[in-house]
Amino acid sequence: MTQTESADVVRWTRQDRVLLVTIDYPPVNALNVKVRAGLIAAMDAAAADDAVKAVVLVGQGANFIAGADIREFGKTPLPPPLPEVCARIEASTKPVVAAIAGAALGGGLEVALSAHYRVAIEGAKLGLPEVALGLLPGSGGTQRLPRLTGAEFALDVILSGRHLTPKAAQAAGVIDRVADGSDAAAAGVAYANELIDANAPVRPTRDAQGLADKAAAQAAIDAARQKVAKLRGLISPSRVVDAVQAAVDQPFDEGMRTERSFFLECLDSPQRAGLVHAFFAERESAKSPETREAKPRAFEKVGVIGGGTMGAGISVAVLDAGLPVVMIERDDEAVARGRANVEKVYDGLIAKGRMDAERKAAILARFSASTSYDSLKDVDLVIEAVFEEMGVKKGVFAELDRVLKPGAVIGTNTSYLDIDEIAGSISRPEDVVGLHFFSPANIMKLLEIVVPAKVSKDVVATAFELAKKLRKVPVRAKVCDGFIGNRILAVYRQAADYMMEDGASPYQIDKALREFGFPMGPFQVSDLAGGDIGWATRKRRAATRDPNARYVQIADRICERGWFGQKTQRGYYLYPQGARVGQPDPEVEAIIDAERERAGVTPRAFSDDEIVRRYMAAMINEGANVVHEGIALRPLDVDVTFVHGYGFPRWRGGPMQYADQVGLDKVLADIREFAKEDSRFWKPSPLLESLVAKGENFASLNKA
Repeated sequence: MTQTESADVVRWTRQDRVLLVTIDYPPVNALNVKVRAGLIAAMDAAAADDAVKAVVLVGQGANFIAGADIREFGKTPLPPPLPEVCARIEASTKPVVAAIAGAALGGGLEVALSAHYRVAIEGAKLGLPEVALGLLPGSGGTQRLPRLTGAEFALDVILSGRHLTPKAAQAAGVIDRVADGSDAAAAGVAYANELIDANAPVRPTRDAQGLADKAAAQAAIDAARQKVAKLRGLISPSRVVDAVQAAVDQPFDEGMRTERSFFLECLDSPQRAGLVHAFFAERESAKSPETREAKPRAFEKVGVIGGGTMGAGISVAVLDAGLPVVMIERDDEAVARGRANVEKVYDGLIAKGRMDAERKAAILARFSASTSYDSLKDVDLVIEAVFEEMGVKKGVFAELDRVLKPGAVIGTNTSYLDIDEIAGSISRPEDVVGLHFFSPANIMKLLEIVVPAKVSKDVVATAFELAKKLRKVPVRAKVCDGFIGNRILAVYRQAADYMMEDGASPYQIDKALREFGFPMGPFQVSDLAGGDIGWATRKRRAATRDPNARYVQIADRICERGWFGQKTQRGYYLYPQGARVGQPDPEVEAIIDAERERAGVTPRAFSDDEIVRRYMAAMINEGANVVHEGIALRPLDVDVTFVHGYGFPRWRGGPMQYADQVGLDKVLADIREFAKEDSRFWKPSPLLESLVAKGENFASLNKA
């Protein structure tokens, strides 16, 4: 055995006939410039040593290579580029084995694909998730993977970004074997020695025959092209398909050049910038001052108050996290409904083939429901999800104050109400935190963690730990009416209402915003959520509404008729026979015309571009106010809230990221122009004005 040699983060040691090359760049062996250069140095060392008959590539620690180094994102890459590294590995005249443990993702899998043989141990995960960042594999992934597996499988893996298990990867031809044990290096060296003994040939992936059936490959490409054509705003999926087409039509080296050109095109696109921003923002939003300063309290059993749609969804989310749940309802009939609401979710999964009855029974064994608050005496954390009315909430909290053990965390799932007032109504305000889930709570990823004035830091840290266990994306908010999301929603919804009264139809507004990238427009969302919810909020706020502020009454006229949206088969739209997609309603248009006449409004035409500009200006301006007032820690928290809770197109990054891309000076100019009509509503945020004056943007505050 020769002495170990090293290129900083890559080291190599000869073990008899095998050169073991170890990537050691904690924490995940990302492919930074030193790793890339080290791999080339190791391959040069293997070529120069006649005693070396095979090479094994392995990652130190838990992972092979988890992908690109995120610290290099947005920077000009230093040589050598990864395609050159992969080409050097594949060109070795001695067999190269990739021994995979943990993550082999993105560029990590591309390195493995450039090896001649691949072995993985159980627990490894392989994938090419670049499309989630607005990119495509740029170092041979679209050229080598189809040659191994065929076009259909490769397209599915690349377009979905999904991870493969070792067994699935082996079945598809991505790897050659699955090894027992937990030592990838030992498995790789053993496999390399077998290959040497068998005089196994060098086997470049570029020569694999997975695309030999051109007709089958073309059929898979045509089918994929039809699917990606339906994706709004995204460039990378269509470029993935184009790159795989190049793998079919072009020689390997030419296909590599084509892939690289598509990769660079995506790298320079706004959608890549938006998706990368969203990626990093989600990781930052999970951090808060409290999580840095305090440890979470332990929790092993959870109580949920309320068995309606929200309470049942929260219960399912907690059950899916492996925790026991005790649900409390007011009477036996409500308990039965709550239990049925929970079971309905799992029955739906069974009907779709995603769960069996045995699994459902095992989950529900951890679920109980009761009418007695005394059933909560041993729970560690309670989430209240009852009707959105202060008196009702305080009544629940009085009971919780009576029965809960000392130190139990009490969360309230309010959307608007003053949590400081709720917390102040009991003897332990330090244990109370806001946990604002979004419906359906078992599916929607966003969890607003609302921090009242007297809460203990460890309670806030516990809320973030709960979000982690529930696989939610947490965002920290301070107390105000609507917190981050609903406060901003109220403002941009007003902007939509003003446009509707001024001449744009709700159907045009919805269409313009769908084309911008939202899955639904604001009036479709109102119909889906139920118009009665917003109506109740407006009535609650009526006493404190500024009498001089403009108030559009169209929604009230619709609700007065009992038209609350999909659940009543009509709202802004008609939903005949319970249809999920609405139709324009001439009677609603007549109501709008009558309200315009009552308000003395002469309707005018709006372009789709103006609709989007006004809607986004209102959203951005109030987002700036929320940051300015400290309701949100940073602009990125606003972005995460809207991407995960309000359907903002992820590829645009969020409203504040979008504002940076458009230019804050242009947004401010729009607001000042709109203010000529209504200076009360269109009042520029002090933060927006300050940033424009200094030539800065929202991103500068994310780094603070």
